[in-house]
Amino acid sequence: MMNHLDANAAPPRGSSLSCCRAAALALAALLAGFAAAGSALAADKAGARLSSGRALAERHGCLGCHAVQERLAGPAYQEVAQRYREAPGAAAELAQRIRSGGDGRWGAMPMPPQAQVSQADAKRLAAWILAGAK
Repeated sequence: MMNHLDANAAPPRGSSLSCCRAAALALAALLAGFAAAGSALAADKAGARLSSGRALAERHGCLGCHAVQERLAGPAYQEVAQRYREAPGAAAELAQRIRSGGDGRWGAMPMPPQAQVSQADAKRLAAWILAGAK
């Protein structure tokens, strides 16, 4: 005798239950796929927002002279964040310095102008740096 409460029990061949069960399983699989894809897309978007500053730093060659935690030719991004985080107008000032260059405040070697960096990218880089380059 077939147990109608057992989800794994096969209904009699040709019955309408067989067709309905197959459709329900297909729908459940489809919905699970959509849910997984939506979660992956949300994670990708969040990761892109978090890493966009680093991606810009890589694309514009900033990491040749700067690192997140250690001083290279220029200061570490976390040093910059620590020094300017509370300063009024720090993001705008830092974005301007990215494009126009530095004046040696961090040592003997001034930062050369990075005029190829758009104003929008400079603002995004400044925000990322001030957030601790995370």
